[in-house]
Amino acid sequence: MSLLVITLPTRPPLADAAQADEPPAAWTHVHSEDGRTALHHGRLEAAHLPRCDQVVAVLPPERLSWHALTLPKAPAARLREALLGLLEEQLLDEAEAVHLALPPRAQAGQTVWVAVTARRWLQRQLAVLAQSGIHVDRVVPAWAPRGAGLADAPTVVHLHAREGDAPGAAWLVASETEGVSLLPLAGSLARARLTHWQQDGCRISASPAAATIAERWLGQPVAVETEAELALAAAAGDWNLLQFDLAPSHRGLRRLAALWKRWRSPVWRPVRLGLGVLVVVQLLGLNVWAWHQRQTLQQLRDGQEALLRATHPQVRVVRDAALQMHRETATLRDQAGVPGEQDLETLLAAASQAWPEGQAPAAQLRYDGQSLTLNTPAMPPEAIETLRQRLQARGWKLATEGTQLTLQRQGPDAAPTDAAAAAATAAPGPSGLAPAPSDTVQPAAMPPAGPSPGTLPPTTPPNGVPR
Repeated sequence: MSLLVITLPTRPPLADAAQADEPPAAWTHVHSEDGRTALHHGRLEAAHLPRCDQVVAVLPPERLSWHALTLPKAPAARLREALLGLLEEQLLDEAEAVHLALPPRAQAGQTVWVAVTARRWLQRQLAVLAQSGIHVDRVVPAWAPRGAGLADAPTVVHLHAREGDAPGAAWLVASETEGVSLLPLAGSLARARLTHWQQDGCRISASPAAATIAERWLGQPVAVETEAELALAAAAGDWNLLQFDLAPSHRGLRRLAALWKRWRSPVWRPVRLGLGVLVVVQLLGLNVWAWHQRQTLQQLRDGQEALLRATHPQVRVVRDAALQMHRETATLRDQAGVPGEQDLETLLAAASQAWPEGQAPAAQLRYDGQSLTLNTPAMPPEAIETLRQRLQARGWKLATEGTQLTLQRQGPDAAPTDAAAAAATAAPGPSGLAPAPSDTVQPAAMPPAGPSPGTLPPTTPPNGVPR
């Protein structure tokens, strides 16, 4: 995830209020692709600044003051007023002229450092950048007290030269647990404080422009840290001074944008790669599974076609093996004079075998070529249910509408269970229909292996009980 770090201008020496609030003509910036290494740094006009995924503005120590207090317990909407009440005697400006910010993860009752800066000046800098299409996501301090949103560590001292100062002038900035100190080297206070910090094992560095001055003032070599390195280190912290009235509007959209930028950061790169591999594996697996299913389906179709050609060699062209098998078998049955599963004789035999004991014969029947309708005005509901169960055990379906009973064959997959079929077979013969024909053929399922050409499916014995 690309990162643009912009260092906001310091207050020029001997400048009046109007000059101090003016945005710079060129902005000091650092461009990084990974947030750790500077790809490019320098000064550019706002319109020419690179467009990056995340933009962080860094406040120099001259623009911030730090105040320690016990964070009060107050609602979020009134927390700023509560902080202003606690800092009223320490602030030189009016409440409307200052902007306050709390450290990350601050909790009520804890002693925290509150950052204070000029509100109108900060708003002006952000507005000028926004007019050029640079929307700042976070504002961070260049230096913050130790333990205030940063890992607790020894004092860090940095010597640097400010633009516009007299030649040979330099400043010392120190980040410690007691706050942030900004002292000129020309004086005894900076040396006295440095002696105290050195006793605690402080870390000292200097900017390239002040390295010679720092070594001469310290009397020893000093580590050099560039402004770009310091800016990237500040941007890596957890601070965000855009709080209270400067908090970004459209929080939902900004939060989604922040989550998207975080998702694209190098930290989440392994997760992105893992999800990408998982998606590829899933897609590949689905394609393999679909190919296997197609092969299985084709094998079943080939088996049906082979069975059709073995059973009925006269079939030349196969379009629908199951339908053609049914038609050819029906043709052989008709030629042999054997009733089919939807013929009147078969329907009458099924109704006769399942007719409840002691019930009056049907007053009227109607056959439409596929189903048999019986008019039974005298049959009670219990007898109708018994008839339905017996027929269902043999693979038949009985529909009722008033006194009309419609009998037809169930789907081809409906097969009676052994127990149900045995119970239905054990029922006595009919009492209300004509006797079942002795040669009634019960339709059979397609045989697993094709018979020799021209043969018929097996028939039932004379008692009418299906095999």
